Amino acid sequence: MTALELAQANLLSPAVLCFGLGGLAVLARSDLRVPDGVFAALSMYLMFSIGLRGGAELRHADLAAIAAPIAGALALCSLIPLWSYAALRRFGGLSVENAAAIAAHYGSVSAVTFAAVTTMLDRQGTPYEGYVAVLLATMEVPAIIVAIALARLAQSAGANHLVASGGGGALMLGDSPQLGRTCHHSILAEVLSSKSIVLLLGGLAIGALAGPASIDKVKPFFVDLFQGALCLFLLELGRMAASKAGEFRKVGAFLIGFALVMPVLHGLMGIGLAHVLGMSPGGAVVLAALAASASYIAAPAAVQLALPEANPGLYLTCSLAITFPFNILVGLPLYQALAQALYS
Repeated sequence: MTALELAQANLLSPAVLCFGLGGLAVLARSDLRVPDGVFAALSMYLMFSIGLRGGAELRHADLAAIAAPIAGALALCSLIPLWSYAALRRFGGLSVENAAAIAAHYGSVSAVTFAAVTTMLDRQGTPYEGYVAVLLATMEVPAIIVAIALARLAQSAGANHLVASGGGGALMLGDSPQLGRTCHHSILAEVLSSKSIVLLLGGLAIGALAGPASIDKVKPFFVDLFQGALCLFLLELGRMAASKAGEFRKVGAFLIGFALVMPVLHGLMGIGLAHVLGMSPGGAVVLAALAASASYIAAPAAVQLALPEANPGLYLTCSLAITFPFNILVGLPLYQALAQALYS
């Protein structure tokens, strides 16, 4: 299948078309909206279903065989916020808090992008490793911790410099080791106890313990209805992304470029890493999509707690209004075409 055929097949899928419908509803000033309660329930359903199916596959996985992919994914998602933060600070001129907040979003992953790429591959009949849901769970949290740690180090260095120069000022978090440890533990606990992480990891555990035979009993609900739920979820996300179009003026040309270039760069890294680790072409596409994605569920909750000074108009517009639709409409077929070129 050529790159053009891949792009056409993805753009004409029901899930992507529903995303577009949500955007058109905003342009038409329609009152179309998925109720908040339904949207929250769909989010919980998708997270748990992804974990459940991944856990069932994990039951029969060779732990020695998946150790390297898990380690590679963990390393990649931990490194992404480092260079993202550096680029945002050096070339974008962003504050410590805003740079760290955006870096957290781009180092973490989007479960909905994961659902979209696996749906695309399933529709095409393209095989991929059953443990990819474990990679999703592995890549969700570390980048958030790394980015927040970068902010804390920068704030501490700034406060210490202020004190050394005789400027005084308010006590910063880094000036008190005990306070710093307490806050870091609170942030980590908040992230790990968020509903997305609990449902994803809980689903993985339940699927692994129950096994495929038991999962077959709930297959009509958690598997057969998955794509329909994803369509409704993307319908609302399309509306939300389009409603933030006006925020483009605030993010500026540099951040728009960042939100478009970084996914491709990270996607290429994901493909290369998958190839080195011996993953299949389908698995390479999934890892590329995960590396290229930006979180807008777990990361915003953690950032609001840890970095309240950061501007949501910047990190949400970049991750949700720019990178997410780019990946859904352009990125997924692009990563698959690049993977095919590398593996051919």
